[in-house]
Amino acid sequence: MARLPRLALANHLHHVIHRGHNLQPIAHDDDDRRLLMAALQDCAATYRVAIHAYVLMPNHLHLLATPTSDEGLSRMMQALGRRYVAAFNQRHQRVGTLWEGRFRAAPVEAAAFLLPLMRSIELNPLRAGLATDPADYPWSSAAHHLGRRRDPLISDPPDFWALGNTPFERELTWRRWLEEGEVEADRQRLVDAALKGWPLGSPSFLAALAELSPRPTAPRPRGRPRKSQSVPN
Repeated sequence: MARLPRLALANHLHHVIHRGHNLQPIAHDDDDRRLLMAALQDCAATYRVAIHAYVLMPNHLHLLATPTSDEGLSRMMQALGRRYVAAFNQRHQRVGTLWEGRFRAAPVEAAAFLLPLMRSIELNPLRAGLATDPADYPWSSAAHHLGRRRDPLISDPPDFWALGNTPFERELTWRRWLEEGEVEADRQRLVDAALKGWPLGSPSFLAALAELSPRPTAPRPRGRPRKSQSVPN
């Protein structure tokens, strides 16, 4: 079966997941991580993609991003892949691929899922046992949102600004959001949508996307179509 084209739309929120080949590490040390994050910042600026949240895990990268053009997200990720893999291979005297393949992504309805996705992304290090406080993990946007440090990569969305009238209020509210945690089934739904490339949102959101792209916005039911039944007189 032919692979569906990726659905990426200007001015829409997208959840992006990029995994290492065979789930192998995509960075060996902090110098690699700094190279990757610097490349991401440059590529996001070049292709005008706003990054709202991120986490760099040992074998994958999560982004919450809004491109300003239909092509911006793909161009940013392609440029990031080329630039980082070239530097990584040169640094470690290796050849070949580093990534699983093409990145996974799906549009997401911001009103319903932006803050839950931000939380899910920034809780990744805690779930993996890499930190006990999200702000302590140096390779995510959590420290920025919790007021620990300013991250020039991050463009805070309106939903985050609405959490409080002052930076302190927003940071305190976000801390509470993170401490509340998330339901595993909800987290898996967010991940599955991105991995499978299906938009996540309300019926009206999906209908609006269908007006913007000929690509299907939901999987077709499995199995043969049901036969129509005649209505008895």
